[in-house]
Amino acid sequence: MLYRLLFDTIITRTDPERAHSESVHAIGAAGRSPLAPLLRATIGWRGGAQQTTAFTRPVPGFVGLAAGMDKNATAVEGMDALGFAFVEVGTVTPEPQPGNEQPRMWRHVESRALRNAMGFNNDGSRVVARRLKSLRSSKRGRSIVVGVNIGKNKWTSEEEAAHDYAVCASRLARYADYLAINVSSPNTPGLRDLQNSQSLRPIINATKTAAYDAADRHVPILLKIAPDMNVETVREMAGLVVDEDLDGIIATNTTVQHEHRRGGLSGEPLTNRSLDIVRELRNSLPSDRLIIGVGGITTVDDAQAMLGAGADLLQVYSSFVYEGPCLPGRLNRALSHL
Repeated sequence: MLYRLLFDTIITRTDPERAHSESVHAIGAAGRSPLAPLLRATIGWRGGAQQTTAFTRPVPGFVGLAAGMDKNATAVEGMDALGFAFVEVGTVTPEPQPGNEQPRMWRHVESRALRNAMGFNNDGSRVVARRLKSLRSSKRGRSIVVGVNIGKNKWTSEEEAAHDYAVCASRLARYADYLAINVSSPNTPGLRDLQNSQSLRPIINATKTAAYDAADRHVPILLKIAPDMNVETVREMAGLVVDEDLDGIIATNTTVQHEHRRGGLSGEPLTNRSLDIVRELRNSLPSDRLIIGVGGITTVDDAQAMLGAGADLLQVYSSFVYEGPCLPGRLNRALSHL
């Protein structure tokens, strides 16, 4: 109730990108402060029982943070304290880039949705790697399950895209519990054109080779796909995951099927479409391939529906903005009996 009052009276009157930046900064600061154990004990979640071994080590719950919130790995400890079972940072590109021109983030409160045209604004793979190295230098930092979402720089051609993903993997894989290959953002020109087998195979192979060489271990690699694809393309992506021996798929990114001029839409409008895609993926993939379901998960019922459709793990983003810091702990506690 307190967060809802804060959201309605203050946050909605603040520029969305500014609110996003200040919130991530505050969560990061709280996570590095003596308040972190108190946050975890009161509103957070740290499951005692193993929930899944989807990655190379147990994940202490079902619900994690989707990429796009903590782009630069500055708030991982804070997100963990709030109750996320795992945290995906990024999207990270090889070199820093400012992203698209502002305004580039909008709220659609009436539909509980967010829209963004950010364009992979981030500090670059070298800076993020230094932050993750620092995180992993502490016992607490090593205890957090962290995924890294990687992409190409805006100026990199489609023909040279594999090189960008390999560079990111070479710098970041040693600090990651998994890597997510992002070819599904609608805000980098030409990126979604890479969502076909011919374009993706060299990207996948370059990423796998670079990740193993850098980490000297198996680093799970997942493919993040868009919701705006037909059944045949979804099946093609599932077949590619099997053929190239990827560990799984994250479904889905934002949608461009909306009435607005720019950006990708996330939140409740994606619920049904994401469920359909996860269901199709589960029917098309072997049971040992991981599916992370994301898109329109707000309530416990939403989460259970996504798990029922075949997802192994879940991620949230927009609902975290609308529901506030208690959401991840609340969802993970409610699902802990599964």
